Amino acid sequence: MAGALSHPVKAAKFVANHERAAWHDRTLWFVRAKRDKAASSVPEWERLRERASQIKQYTMAHLPELLEQFERNAQANGIVVHWAADAAEHNRIVLELLQKHGVKRVVKSKSMLTEECHLNPFLERHDIEVVDTDLGEWIVQLRNEPPSHIVMPAIHTKREEIGELFHEKIGTEKGATDPQYLTEAARQELRQRFLKAEAGLTGVNFAIAETGGVVVCTNEGNADLGTSLPKLHIACMGIEKLIPRAKDLGVFLRLLARSATGQPITTYSSHFHGPREPGCEMHVVLVDNGRSELLGSDDFRRSLNCIRCGACMNTCPVYRRSGGHSYSNTVPGPIGSILAPSQNAEQHASLPHACSLCGSCTDVCPVKINLHEQLYTWRSKLALKGLLAPSKRWGMWLGGIVLSSPLLYRWAGRLGRLALRWTPRFLVYSPLNPWGRQRDLPTPPRKSFREQLRHRRSR
Repeated sequence: MAGALSHPVKAAKFVANHERAAWHDRTLWFVRAKRDKAASSVPEWERLRERASQIKQYTMAHLPELLEQFERNAQANGIVVHWAADAAEHNRIVLELLQKHGVKRVVKSKSMLTEECHLNPFLERHDIEVVDTDLGEWIVQLRNEPPSHIVMPAIHTKREEIGELFHEKIGTEKGATDPQYLTEAARQELRQRFLKAEAGLTGVNFAIAETGGVVVCTNEGNADLGTSLPKLHIACMGIEKLIPRAKDLGVFLRLLARSATGQPITTYSSHFHGPREPGCEMHVVLVDNGRSELLGSDDFRRSLNCIRCGACMNTCPVYRRSGGHSYSNTVPGPIGSILAPSQNAEQHASLPHACSLCGSCTDVCPVKINLHEQLYTWRSKLALKGLLAPSKRWGMWLGGIVLSSPLLYRWAGRLGRLALRWTPRFLVYSPLNPWGRQRDLPTPPRKSFREQLRHRRSR
C-alpha cells in the first residue's frame, strides 16, 4: 500500500489543524441538516428514492441497448457522439476536437468526469488555456489543488484564504473577506474569460436515451453561458449517467438538489438537444474508464447508480473530520472509497477502512446504494488480495484467537476492564498514543455482561 496515498497519513495532517477540522465538520453537518429538512418536506420522499433506485437498476441491466439508443437519437439531433475506453482516449478525443477548430481558450463548467481523467493539465501541456467557471472549481484551480468535495469543491477553504488568493491572482483589495465583494470580483473576472472562449466544455448530470439529449444542473448558470457564446460545445460523461426516458428525469431532479444542498431544485437545469444554431457543433464523449468492469461485478454494480449529489460525504463522520484531500481520489467520501479501489486496489487499499460502518451514507443516498455494505465487502476482498496493513492483519489474527475461545474471551474482557481502570490517563491520552488523540474511552463496568446477567437472574 502506497504510504503517500494512505488515508490515515493524509487525514492526520488535516486533523492536526483542530480549528479547521472542527469547522469543516460543522459546515458539512449543517448541509446534512438542510438535506433532512428538505427531504421531510416531500411526503413521497422514500417512494422517490425507491423509484430512482429501480430506474437506475433497470438502466444498468440494459446499458448496452440504452447507450446505442442514446447514440442514435443524439446523432439524429445533430450531435456527434464519441466513445472513449479510458481516460487517455477521452483526453485525446477532446484535444483533437479543440485542435481541429484551432481552439486555444476553453471555459469549463463543473465536470467530475474530466477531473477523473485529469483533462485540465493534459490540455495545458498542449498549450490550451482551460478555465473552470464554477466558482468553487475556479478557486481550487487558482490554488493549484484538486476539489475536496464533488458539489462544494472549495469547502475546505475559509473566506480569509479566498480573499488572499483573489488579492494575489486578480487584484482585489488586500484583507477583503466579504463574500458578496469576492463573488462579484470573481464574476467580473470570469465574464472576460467567457467572452474570449473559443469552446465550452461541460459535464453531464443526466443523459436521456429516449431523446438523445443531455441535462446539466448548475446553481451559477456557468454551463449556459459557457455554451451560449462559443461555436463548439463538448459534453463529457461517464456511461452510467444515462436514464431511459424523459419522464424519468423528474424523479432525479427532485432528489438531486435536496440531497446535495437542501435546495428544492438546482437554479439551472439546462437541456441540450443539439448544436445551438447552424454553424455550431455539439459533441458528446461517452467514457467507460473502468465502469464496464464495475457493471460486471455483483458486489459493486450498484455503485454505478450514483448521481453525484455528495450526500454521503456530508453525513459521513470520517469524511467530515478528515477532509476530501485525504482520500487521494477524484471522488472522496464513502462512494469514492468504493470506486477508487476498483481502479487501483493497491494504491487505495486504505479507503474502505476509512469508515465506521455506521450506515448513515446508505440512509441518505437518494438512489439507495448500499454503501456501507459495499465498503465492508471491499475490506474482505482487500484481505484476500493480501493488501491489509500489518497492524490490521495482526490485530485480526489476535482477535480471531480470542473470539474463538470462550475462556480467553472472558479473561481478555476481565484484564481489559482492569487495565482501563488502573492505567494512568496520561498514558492513554498522550502524544505517544495516536489512537487516544481523537477518542474518549467510556468508563469500563466493574462486571462483565455475563456477570450482570447472572446477578439479575439470581434475584
